[in-house]
Amino acid sequence: MSETAKIKPSYVPIAILAAVVVLALVFPSIPGAIITEGVDTGDTAWMLVASALVLIMTPGLAYFYGGMVNAKNVISTMLQSFIAMGVISIVWVVVGYSLAFGESVGGFVGNPLTHFMMKGVLDAKPWGTIPAIMFAFFQLKFAVITPALVTGSMAERINFKSYVVFMILFSLFIYAPLAHMTWASGGFLFEMGVLDFAGGTVVHMSAGWAALAGAIYLKRRRSHVEGSFLPPANIPYVLLGTGLLWFGWFGFNAGSALGANSLAAVAFSTTNTAAGAAGIAWVLFDAARGKKVSALGFCIGVVVGLVAITPAAGFVSIPHALVIGVVASIISNYLAHYKTKTALDDTLDVFPCHGVGGMVGMVFTGIFASSAINPAVSNQGLFFGETTLFIKHLVALVLVSAFAFIMSFIILKLTDILVPMRVSEEDELMGLDVSQHDEALLEA
Repeated sequence: MSETAKIKPSYVPIAILAAVVVLALVFPSIPGAIITEGVDTGDTAWMLVASALVLIMTPGLAYFYGGMVNAKNVISTMLQSFIAMGVISIVWVVVGYSLAFGESVGGFVGNPLTHFMMKGVLDAKPWGTIPAIMFAFFQLKFAVITPALVTGSMAERINFKSYVVFMILFSLFIYAPLAHMTWASGGFLFEMGVLDFAGGTVVHMSAGWAALAGAIYLKRRRSHVEGSFLPPANIPYVLLGTGLLWFGWFGFNAGSALGANSLAAVAFSTTNTAAGAAGIAWVLFDAARGKKVSALGFCIGVVVGLVAITPAAGFVSIPHALVIGVVASIISNYLAHYKTKTALDDTLDVFPCHGVGGMVGMVFTGIFASSAINPAVSNQGLFFGETTLFIKHLVALVLVSAFAFIMSFIILKLTDILVPMRVSEEDELMGLDVSQHDEALLEA
């Protein structure tokens, strides 16, 4: 076993955990009278379910990614998703939620002290018809899955410890500010009138651009350089992961209506339509290029459709959702195929699928958004003869892309200084399951 794989005693993790416990004791966030007036029990019940659905997407992502890597890296890849549920849950409670939805600081980020350690959330006024704490923990699930999405681009070569550091920095300095800008009152993009129903900008574009930055920064895997590719470890894992993602995505999108209402039903319907259309479009496009219909292709196409409809789910009609799914699938398929001809080693095509899918969805929201679907649409899309929203979305696309990409490079460099990000050649050859975790699949 290599030197990096040997267990080295460190008191740093214990010190960090102790600091969090001390903060919880010093700032206990004891509520006053919890407000129940205005809370709708039906809406709250649905949001409890929707939050659980969004959380199950992260284990779904673990299976989706885990099945696509080689057998030496399945556990490490899956753990990168699972560990996010623990780490980001703590970060969100301490300061993440406040950075995202606290009092606006210049329209770019929330005041970290507004809801530090969830201060004032338990006894806050309801968020619409649901308790504020329900909204806070629904949003937590989005914060959990976003850095987990990034891992697919750096799989099979990233140091696990550095990934944890990167995940925390990404959550604090990229995800939370984008969530504030896009969804919080006073946020720059929110006040600009940019529409993002469930996270095409906040979740998928941020993860996609971070993934591209990570793939460039970490450079190619040894197997990629030598051309000695190993097959996916377990396609049934990918199928299972896709099923969990598709299932959970109804909470992701329909839950973003923040109530058990007709808008949730619209988002539910558009989500399923785009997913199905994109999955079929992917395999048909493959067939047109002379490839066989594959389980992997259909699964990737479904996820691209789910990504692309996310920003538009509560703003567009069902036929338009079908168009979004098909177009996003074809574009992502082409770019994923083109990427194989370049030196870029985005292991699991995170940028072509999540980054590009999110951008396609954002653009098509600016084309198809309709006030007949959602009265919150003050400027209709380009399809209806108005240009204002479309132009705003193009501007926002450029700004968000630049912010996410540049900040990701800065965070990658800082993380690399703190904890080297790339595992040694010996550890990569051994596989990260063993070199990082001393665990392995029996068949590996």
